[in-house]
Amino acid sequence: MLMRTDPFGDIDRLTQRLMGNGTRPTNPMPMDAYRDEDEFVVSFDLPGIRAESIDLEVEHNVVTVSAERSSAVEGRETVVCERPAGRFSRQIFLGETLNSDNISADYTDGVLTLRVPVAEQAKPRKISVTEGSGQSRQIST
Repeated sequence: MLMRTDPFGDIDRLTQRLMGNGTRPTNPMPMDAYRDEDEFVVSFDLPGIRAESIDLEVEHNVVTVSAERSSAVEGRETVVCERPAGRFSRQIFLGETLNSDNISADYTDGVLTLRVPVAEQAKPRKISVTEGSGQSRQIST
């Protein structure tokens, strides 16, 4: 299971809306996460970011994604600036049921996709049950 912890994210979003700053993205690294059979897939929107500037780090059950976007308007007269620039980082916490040793990553068309396999011990399995007569049958768990 993928765990999401952002205790102050809702407070930040509410504050930005109340202060009239709701047009600027609250998270420069939005993501989607879902389970696809025996793996979790996490996709991060990273438009305008060079693949070389993306750093992935896994420590225990924490995946840290960092990326840097250069400012296109630096040194110019700015009329509108809604695309955040600079270094961004986001952490996701992986549950014990995921295999963090075999994460794969792909960056295509501005989307970074991580695939995290479900650990073998977390996959459904069949257990053989013996009846009193010595015959066995399969029961799913």
